[in-house]
Amino acid sequence: MSDLKDSYDHLIIGGGIAADAAARAIREADEDASIAILSADPHAPVYRPALSKDLWTGEDPDPDSQDLGTAAATGAELFTSTLVTELLPASHTAVTARGQRVHYRKALLATGSSHRHLPGVHDSRVLSLRTVGDYRHLRTLATDGARVVVVGGGFLGTEIAAALTRTGAEVTLAHGGTRILEHMLPDSLTSHLEQVFTEHGIELVGGFRLAGISADATLTLHAANRETLTADAVVLGLGAQPATTLAEHAGIFTDRGYVVVDPHLRTSSPDVFAAGDVVLYDDALLGRRHVEHVDHAEASGAVAGANMTRPEEEREEYTHTPLFFSDLFDDGYEAVGRLDSSLEMREVWDEEHRAAVVHYLDEGVVEGVLLWNTWDSVPAARELIAQSQAGDLYIDALESRIRPGGA
Repeated sequence: MSDLKDSYDHLIIGGGIAADAAARAIREADEDASIAILSADPHAPVYRPALSKDLWTGEDPDPDSQDLGTAAATGAELFTSTLVTELLPASHTAVTARGQRVHYRKALLATGSSHRHLPGVHDSRVLSLRTVGDYRHLRTLATDGARVVVVGGGFLGTEIAAALTRTGAEVTLAHGGTRILEHMLPDSLTSHLEQVFTEHGIELVGGFRLAGISADATLTLHAANRETLTADAVVLGLGAQPATTLAEHAGIFTDRGYVVVDPHLRTSSPDVFAAGDVVLYDDALLGRRHVEHVDHAEASGAVAGANMTRPEEEREEYTHTPLFFSDLFDDGYEAVGRLDSSLEMREVWDEEHRAAVVHYLDEGVVEGVLLWNTWDSVPAARELIAQSQAGDLYIDALESRIRPGGA
């Protein structure tokens, strides 16, 4: 790896999928621009969804197979294990933890999110799954017969618990609700998933609100109601928080804990852009929101990177409404928009009751669409939401719009 220079045309802070997409867009627009990527992660950018998906279920468990090849593809200078501690927009300068000062013409904040910790717990057997290092460490802990407790019944917790059944470990999924994924799925699907998880040997413990973990020869998890669980390893799926400290200290405007961007993904500092998990933006269909999924990271990174190379009058607006997806044993889903089980949910099932389309409505307007075992239908879901938001779709017509199972 080359030495960090004093100045670059484009400085990307962060080493995830948004950073990779931005570097590719910059290089496509300007073959001569100098690009530096400063990532606090010790590993090169990888396709992170695989850490809880394909690496556990496919033939190749090596995370190196998910390397995005960012530096080779873009010519960017990639500096891993390089933490940026200060951003000075007035002087177009970033400062690293080693005291190096780097000048830039344009900068991108692609700092992503970090996992939520459990205060006071410092044991190598307690971890979250967000990085290549986390994945490698979990592989060493999840051995045949090991007791592994996953805490959290949401998107990531359910994926991790399902993945761990491939290792021979004894898996328990503990969560604070009544059913897993109940915050986003209707009862018909949560009851189905509970049965599937149980059939695959996962012990489900609902109503478990983690209060602390004590570490001896084994780990003991303590719930707020004094219930306890014992484990050889614990994976925390307690959600994520956006990494906005750098932006806040730089005086960049934030709201609700996210970096606010304009339609071109520019922050309140004119030459600083932002993309991925960290941004609060105006979705073309659904208004102001934040999204913490790979499709948004890739799409917003690409638009931000391209806009960094353009004069203001030629910049592209970010109009993409992202999708997200998951696979849980033999079931899978894709989704667009707001999936919130407190909304009105209208379900359309196929004859075999295996595939479904679930519409999420707020005062009669579609806010989100879940495609359960239904494929090649994301564009149709986006179109449906757009028409409903515009007042051009009757609710009674929902049943005939997208066929469960796909085209």
